Amino acid sequence: MKTTLRVFSYVRRYPGMAAGMLACAVLGTLLVIVFPKVTQVIIDDVSHGRGDRLLPLVLLAAGAFLARDIFNAVRIVLNNTFEQKVIFDLRSDLYAHIQQLPLTWFDNRSTGDIMTRLLEDVTAVERVLIDGIEQGVIAVLQIAVVAAMLFLYLPWLTWLALIPVPLLAAGAMAYTLTAPRRYRLQRKASSAMNSLLHDNLAGIRQIKTYVREREEHDRFNATSNDLRTATLTVMRVWAMYNPAMSFLGACGAVLVIGFGGRAVLRGEMSVGDLVAFLWLVGALYEPIAKLHSLNQIVQSGRAAGERVFEILDTPAEPGRVEYEESAAVEGDVRFQDVSFAYSEELPVLHHVNLHARPGETVALVGHTGAGKSTLVHLLTRFYEFDSGEILIDGKPLRDFSKSALRSAVGMVTQESFLFNGSIRDNLRLGKPTATDEELWRVLEAANAREFVERLPEGLGTVVGERGVKLSVGEKQRVSIARALLKDPPILVLDEATASVDNRTERLIQGALDRLMEGRTSFVIAHRLSTVRHADQILVMDHGRIVERGTHEELFALGGAYAKLCAGNFLEDSGQPEFAAR
Repeated sequence: MKTTLRVFSYVRRYPGMAAGMLACAVLGTLLVIVFPKVTQVIIDDVSHGRGDRLLPLVLLAAGAFLARDIFNAVRIVLNNTFEQKVIFDLRSDLYAHIQQLPLTWFDNRSTGDIMTRLLEDVTAVERVLIDGIEQGVIAVLQIAVVAAMLFLYLPWLTWLALIPVPLLAAGAMAYTLTAPRRYRLQRKASSAMNSLLHDNLAGIRQIKTYVREREEHDRFNATSNDLRTATLTVMRVWAMYNPAMSFLGACGAVLVIGFGGRAVLRGEMSVGDLVAFLWLVGALYEPIAKLHSLNQIVQSGRAAGERVFEILDTPAEPGRVEYEESAAVEGDVRFQDVSFAYSEELPVLHHVNLHARPGETVALVGHTGAGKSTLVHLLTRFYEFDSGEILIDGKPLRDFSKSALRSAVGMVTQESFLFNGSIRDNLRLGKPTATDEELWRVLEAANAREFVERLPEGLGTVVGERGVKLSVGEKQRVSIARALLKDPPILVLDEATASVDNRTERLIQGALDRLMEGRTSFVIAHRLSTVRHADQILVMDHGRIVERGTHEELFALGGAYAKLCAGNFLEDSGQPEFAAR
């Protein structure tokens, strides 16, 4: 019930359309009673010598049907417009809220599950709006109007016709109370299949590389079979419920035929009355049968709605203000005794202290899992530190809104993500109002202009999903150009030269040198060429800074940094003299 009421909250946004739909439904429903009355008059009066009334009655019946269908046509148009507006609002609210959720929420959910909720589950809620609300209201109205007419005709026969109704209500209640679990399992199975499909399509190159097609097909079939089993469970119950309810409804008509026919034989009622009454009984049980069918749809929509509203009820990340202009930041960054853990069982950073002055470059080195990436993610408040303080220009980090803070920080990561659009579109993420002249300027600064000019459509070239049409080095240089266009006072480079050859690295490094100029930069790297000229190098181990200093100071110290170099953990690209030292 709570989920249904929340869906109604979206319906209330468009009272005019709702009122128009309701008016059309009421008028169309009232016209249902015209034909049974016309039939009764023709049988009882016209057939007994009142032939002059036949044509007007026929025209009245035809006019009633025409008016009913006109009202239905208007109602359908209003309903479709109304329903699409509501679904647009619901899907828009859901997507907007998803963007506000903290990264920890995404860490624990598959992309396929999120997509299922945004697309399929919202569509299932849409069916509740179309069929559950709109047709449900029409059905209830028709039941009320027809029942009133039946009692006006023959109250004693009406009570007989309504004998199956308590049994129908009991059956509907039993189905409604047991349905949620079945539909939740069905939605969960559908989500699991979509998640697997999303992962396998994203990893199709790895599947082909490791010749895992058969095994992945088996996994897909197993997940698909779970969905089939869950769906068949729903359908089997429905296969018993729906015919049973149909039979009980038919019993009402049988009772009318039996007792009404006997009354005609006894002269207690006319044939016309019986025929009209049968028409009305049919008009009574038709919407009751429709309500049973709607019950199935509503239960499915309710299960989907629970999944949609579960996301909407998830608290958004704190401290975020949309569309706020970036703060004026000099770039003085200080970590004071900062600790962080993803969970109690997974501590990552322990009492970190560092100070990066405006324009300085701070390099973070250490083995995988030492906490380097986590440290810079705290700077952008992707995750919230547990204790200590982070200051920017002497101001506590949490005093900045997240929007303003992230506008002041640029990031270039190892896996440069490009959207499936043109190079122009991807660059303008950094500055939506940038002209093509500005784009070419930053591409040249990022050593990317030459290869972009060779592309078939230049800036308009579509790069494919995740930039698949570009090489790793080309994607990286486009990302650097994007960061240049953003022009942030603080820069984070996370393994920005990893996974490329020496020539490409030199191109990227030249672009990075221009990018870092005049900015406070945090550089995570495994290559000496990236870190050797840093103002300070921080060596991290198990979430602690164990050494700090310049390249010359740390190498002369002969400690952890020197051991990393000796173990070739920091590759010496183009610096043969380093290996000999």
